[in-house]
Amino acid sequence: MAVSARRQAQFWGIGLLVLALMLWLLGSTLLPFLLGAGLAYFLDPVADRLEDLGLSRIVATSVIAITVVVAFAALLLFAVPALIEQVQGLVVAIPTYIDQLTGFLGRRYPQIFGEHSLLMRNLGEIESALRDNGMTMLNQVLAGSLEVLNFIFLLVVAPVVAFYLLLDWDRMVAKVNAILPRAHAPTIRRLAREIDAVLAGFVRGQLTVCLVLGAYYAVALMVIGLQFGFLIGMTAGLIAFIPYVGSVVGLTLSVGIALFQFWDDKVWILATLGVFLFGQFVEGNILQPNLVGKSVGLHPVWLLLALSVFGALFGFTGLLVAVPLAAALGVIGRFLLERYMESPIYTGRAVVPEEGVAPAAPPEEDIARIVATDGTP
Repeated sequence: MAVSARRQAQFWGIGLLVLALMLWLLGSTLLPFLLGAGLAYFLDPVADRLEDLGLSRIVATSVIAITVVVAFAALLLFAVPALIEQVQGLVVAIPTYIDQLTGFLGRRYPQIFGEHSLLMRNLGEIESALRDNGMTMLNQVLAGSLEVLNFIFLLVVAPVVAFYLLLDWDRMVAKVNAILPRAHAPTIRRLAREIDAVLAGFVRGQLTVCLVLGAYYAVALMVIGLQFGFLIGMTAGLIAFIPYVGSVVGLTLSVGIALFQFWDDKVWILATLGVFLFGQFVEGNILQPNLVGKSVGLHPVWLLLALSVFGALFGFTGLLVAVPLAAALGVIGRFLLERYMESPIYTGRAVVPEEGVAPAAPPEEDIARIVATDGTP
């Protein structure tokens, strides 16, 4: 006997609730495994390309693993120490910038930024707090972050999980495909393909855009000689997945520091501005169309909402799964909207059986009611 749609909805609804509960209870524990799964998904097309070149799956996976380990080691040896050094230098320099800014504004607008005004007293308190406790607060934030993320465990387990998942990725996909419910397998495959297309366009493409922009901004600002240019450039690149936010934050910070550093030589201030204007041109006309595509189905507002909600519910693990879940929910939402637009609820017309297709048999309770009233089924 066929299982009713209502019973199937109950079954899958309970399954999703159990999954969400497990994610909430085991969020920090699952973090290395989710990160490893994300790395495997991201690198699977590379492994497929290497297989097309004649390498076996295990050799292709080993080549990718060695390349990633070498790149990560180089990052730890060169980029991370430079970033930490520039963060510490920026924390120390902020009080000096505040002094210069308040001095300039005090000379121009003494009635507002005078020495004894309320605004200046508040700025003075902020400056004193940063001067006295800035490095202490920074060290506490770094120590707390490392503790929350179980950083050492994450660095050890996530690459191992990614290696084994990447090695067996095609077999796992085939296994999942084999256990799909037969009645709904075509629909599930269609939704999975659409979700994969969104993720491939956004996650893989946007991550590549972020890396390219981060490297460009960092190198260009360092060539100009801007203080903390490496930190600002990498920060602008890392948050470039939110349209315009990365460039606006980077532009504001870099031009602000350039005003203090190059006040007597306006050419370098204009050069700093030109770095970001050129970066925006390249991103909008070359990187985004070719790497991400014009329509990947993830609206920036929907993405921000997903990051906020999943981050609040599940912490850093929620941030990690926010984009994939947002993509999946977006595809499923569009599918449900499509079904709604085809349904009698929207059209107001009864469903007409196709020619040559017999109408569905009435439910058992309707047959019993007919027999009870006129005696003939």
